[in-house]
Amino acid sequence: MKNIGIGLLGAGEVADLHAEAINALEGATLVGLWNRTWEKGVEKAARYGCSAFKTPEELLADPRIDAVFVLTNMETHCDYTIRAASAGKHVLVEKPAASSIAELQKMQKAVRLARVQCMPVHNYIYEAGIQRTKAMIDSGALGSLTQFYMMYNIHHADAIRARYPGVIRQILTHNCYTMLYLAGQPETVSCMKHTVDSTLAPQENVAMANIKMRNGCLSHLSASFANDDHAGDPWTCIIKAMGTKGSTRYSYRDWVINQPKGAHSQTYQCYPETIKNTATHFIDKVLRLGVKPLSTLEDAITCQKIIEAFERSEEEGMHVIMR
Repeated sequence: MKNIGIGLLGAGEVADLHAEAINALEGATLVGLWNRTWEKGVEKAARYGCSAFKTPEELLADPRIDAVFVLTNMETHCDYTIRAASAGKHVLVEKPAASSIAELQKMQKAVRLARVQCMPVHNYIYEAGIQRTKAMIDSGALGSLTQFYMMYNIHHADAIRARYPGVIRQILTHNCYTMLYLAGQPETVSCMKHTVDSTLAPQENVAMANIKMRNGCLSHLSASFANDDHAGDPWTCIIKAMGTKGSTRYSYRDWVINQPKGAHSQTYQCYPETIKNTATHFIDKVLRLGVKPLSTLEDAITCQKIIEAFERSEEEGMHVIMR
């Protein structure tokens, strides 16, 4: 088994989960990381048992590194992905994969020229329950898909949501790529948003979108940072696919630890598991076995088009036809 060396660009909270996944994999080595703040990078490197690089260039030049995980802020994803690909490194890039369609297209061109793999972290679809749903849809076990729902209601403290984009880009991106994976391509979209207490942060913290798919399925996507849902059968994070012959359900509430962690009022174990599943698939399946990713930069481009259609729909108060 060839050992696969990994380097991390960025050492924020999500890097902890990626590092844990890499360190647990046989035949994978976390070689090192770079972080914008040197002191934090050194501290995280010691925690992960790897090296700290002083510059991204130093990390990208290391011959022990076969692939780079781009875990920095969204605005830098395009630049670091292109630089990593140009250095001959495979790339796993966190979501949102870039700030615009133009950036994603530049990334796609660079990856193709370098003949390396680039997989966006569309982490929900690497869950066993979602893959089982996909298999049931593809096999016809659910019949004709009629409805798709993905709803997210997890309160985020003001300081946390203030540094995030609004929920359309921060959360509905997840909903969009999951919808694409399970329900197909959209035909028309309609979106609304609201900001609860805009004096604390101007970004929207509630948004909903209704979509008609090309196959006739109707989809409803929603996201909120303004509230938790702890009522009976809560919609904390829930995904439902309904067809003429059956239906499926996936819920964060099936695996809950009753203590807060990070932005969440409780610890929803699904989230860290989705990140670990994604990293494991990328290393063991995509890089080692040559299996196609479940999501690609092309999917990221489609997601970005949907997100921009949501924003146009909300701004102009109209249904938007997808091209």
